[in-house]
Amino acid sequence: EVCDAHPELIRAAREVGTTTTGRCPICDARDELVHVTYVFGPRLPPHGRCISLRGELARLARRPGRHVAYVVEVCRSCDWNHLVRRSTLVPD
Repeated sequence: EVCDAHPELIRAAREVGTTTTGRCPICDARDELVHVTYVFGPRLPPHGRCISLRGELARLARRPGRHVAYVVEVCRSCDWNHLVRRSTLVPD
């Protein structure tokens, strides 16, 4: 049950995840932990937008309305995942 990542989260982890340091606390895999960032807010899809391009967070922060970013840590080996942080985007 701890390795229950949604298939879209796993796909995002494999395609656009940002590599982190450390080992997975479940399977002890090295170099398999990545961070995936999703943003939710006005005029975004109900499932949020996965951030894949540099500068995308800054562009979203400049949009009107409240946007919230969630960073999820995912193990690409065993699919373990957890929320690392939640933050409200503010313009530069």
